[in-house]
Amino acid sequence: MKKIYTSVHHLTFLLLLQVLITHASRSSASAAAGNEQKDFHIVYLGDPPEGVSAVEHHMHVLSSVKSNDEAVDDMVYSYTKSFSAFAAKLSPSEAQRLSRHEKVLGVFPNRYHKLDTTKSWDFLGLPKTAKRNLKTERNIVVGLLDTGITPQSSSFNDHGFGPPPKKWKGGTCSRHANFSGCNNKIIGAKYFKLDGNPDPSDILSPIDVDGHGTHTSSTLAGNLVPQASLFGLARGSARGAVPGARIAMYKVCWVSYGCSDMDLLAAFEAAIHDGVDIISISIGGVNAEYTSDALAIGAFHATKNGILTVASAGNDGPNPASVRNHAPWILTVAASGIDRTFQSKVQLGNGKIFSGTGVSLFQPKEKLYPLVSGFDAAIDEDNKETARFCYDGSMDAKKVKGKLVYCKLGQWGRDSVVKSLGGVGTIVESEQYLDIAQIFMAPATMVNSSVGDSIDSYIHSTRCVCCYCPLISHNTKPPRFQFITTTSALHGIDNRSPGAVIYHTQEGKVDAPFVASFSSRGPNPGSTRILKVSPGIDILAAYTRLRTLTGLDGDTQRSDFTLMSGTSMACPHVAGAAAYVKSFHPNWTAAAIKSAILTTAKQMSRRVNNDAEFAYGAGQLNPVRARSPGLVYDMDEMAYVQFLCHEGYKGSSLSVLVGSKSINCSTIIPGLGYDALNYPTIQMRVKSQQKPTVATFQRMVTNVGRGPYPVVYNATIEAPKGMEITVKPMTLSFSRVNEERSFKVVVKAEPIAGYSGILSGELVWRSPGHSVRSPVVVYKQQD
Repeated sequence: MKKIYTSVHHLTFLLLLQVLITHASRSSASAAAGNEQKDFHIVYLGDPPEGVSAVEHHMHVLSSVKSNDEAVDDMVYSYTKSFSAFAAKLSPSEAQRLSRHEKVLGVFPNRYHKLDTTKSWDFLGLPKTAKRNLKTERNIVVGLLDTGITPQSSSFNDHGFGPPPKKWKGGTCSRHANFSGCNNKIIGAKYFKLDGNPDPSDILSPIDVDGHGTHTSSTLAGNLVPQASLFGLARGSARGAVPGARIAMYKVCWVSYGCSDMDLLAAFEAAIHDGVDIISISIGGVNAEYTSDALAIGAFHATKNGILTVASAGNDGPNPASVRNHAPWILTVAASGIDRTFQSKVQLGNGKIFSGTGVSLFQPKEKLYPLVSGFDAAIDEDNKETARFCYDGSMDAKKVKGKLVYCKLGQWGRDSVVKSLGGVGTIVESEQYLDIAQIFMAPATMVNSSVGDSIDSYIHSTRCVCCYCPLISHNTKPPRFQFITTTSALHGIDNRSPGAVIYHTQEGKVDAPFVASFSSRGPNPGSTRILKVSPGIDILAAYTRLRTLTGLDGDTQRSDFTLMSGTSMACPHVAGAAAYVKSFHPNWTAAAIKSAILTTAKQMSRRVNNDAEFAYGAGQLNPVRARSPGLVYDMDEMAYVQFLCHEGYKGSSLSVLVGSKSINCSTIIPGLGYDALNYPTIQMRVKSQQKPTVATFQRMVTNVGRGPYPVVYNATIEAPKGMEITVKPMTLSFSRVNEERSFKVVVKAEPIAGYSGILSGELVWRSPGHSVRSPVVVYKQQD
């Protein structure tokens, strides 16, 4: 009996000792971690054990590297609806230890992202009179992850709308600061600010202080608003692609901080749970693997739930391989221009007139204003080079006051600096962004370098002999200075010193479409995807009055509508087209809708756009044709897993997408062909400069046409010199809807450069009434 007692006592002692050792070890680790900087991380897990809630499971896992009290303090958010994960503050050592936990699929640091921004729908062939399935459109819910929304805008009134669709699970909106609440148009509005850091420039509410989210929302699904304009410019009916659809806004971007991974994932989870049909996200991505990119991960979970995510490609063009948000399950959107431009004329004192780009809403009060170069207005010799760009603190207010200032573009907002010094306005020289109508807070315009050289020459050929001639006032008799001039006075304007005037902006015409200079380019740095393109230059849409038109200090201009440019503005056009297609085909998969949009796009000119498909992707959006594509390239989420395995991803890294550590690429049936993906476009890299490159692509199409049957599609091939395309079979016959047919495409390319090293061909399946186009692109392997 004593022996048994001793054994039990000994066992109890050992257990107590083990507890003390574990506690001491954890305390020691906690003390060590306490000396380290803690940052926000996202921890992905598999499903919780049976009988344990996800929140309890998350806290238990976090407590394995912290004390219970620390875990409670450092836990930020639990993702429980669409996937299992949590956000928490972790030190580097804690993050490393958690990554080795048997229940943890991945640990990634929280990153911050930046934002990417009437007539456009008419330009795309979707007029007000376009055919609509209004009954279904009223049940479509579009979700936007953005800067919030302005509910009082006329673009979002709910006149004529019934209650939210029965499928909506997002509940009702609460009232927040400056936010009046939702209605039957805006049926959801939530905000996410998980880092807890206050933003002095924003409001903790779904209200839009920046204006970006209001603009994208109205472009996608805004009501028809007649006579919308920016102080008379771009006047017309502003509307979205699907005015009858409902809007759910998820505010994840904040004026001072941008958009964090934690907030993005929380918004994705909420949008999936709430029941949105399309997600539009005009936010810049990161150059990271798909399995560590929060936006790609969130979009993958949306795809698993039948929701297409449309995202902007980025504004880092024309740099090659600058495209972001390029995961193959995302519909990535580049930006193009429509046939409208905004120009402001500049007249110099010698009578010469030049056209500049931009929106200047000011009528000149004088016939001529004194003109000075920022370089000449430098505060001292040491600041002349920075003054050339009119940087803050580089110019002398006495030399700027009352004058127009000629600057080179260093960054936006030069007109703000000039105005703060008492200047009248700005002429900005740049070879970049001349296709964008930048809104200015004072009289200003942007000119190219050729015009800039002419203006600079004029300034320095029409001047006083003395180095620092005082400004000649119109109200005083000019002093007796000797002047050197190459011109004579015109129109009664005194040209003895340099002068100029900038006139109010006028609307004009331009050849279109063309790819925006700022739109990010391919090739895809992550895989063999190709872009899509849509209008994103000078788009008029709703705005907020909580922010001035420029957002710069000293600006007092406010408007209910404004012009914005960016892939941010292109994104809601494609998302709107996707919602339009969905309203006719509510049961189509995300891949089918994406295929319909890509294969019906209008081909753009390679001569106008030197980067060819790496600039304009599949082509210009065509919403009406996308409604009835004839054939679609469909696939489910497992096809993307096969693709990632083919791309070299390991099963362990894929666990954050599929939610399990058990995935093993070696046991998964591999995808077929060169890219292992049933994608609507075809792309191949030429790896050798000495011999031809050959690749085989396997594809399968699904018939979604209505007949009459049988329906026969014949292949039409276009291949430039240096490329051969072979298709087997050349004819596909369908006897019913949803019938599938497979075919093989063999691409052979010689080591010959095409446009910018790109060879562009195409495969088109044609039947009476349908053309299903797939771009075929070959490009050189970069050294």
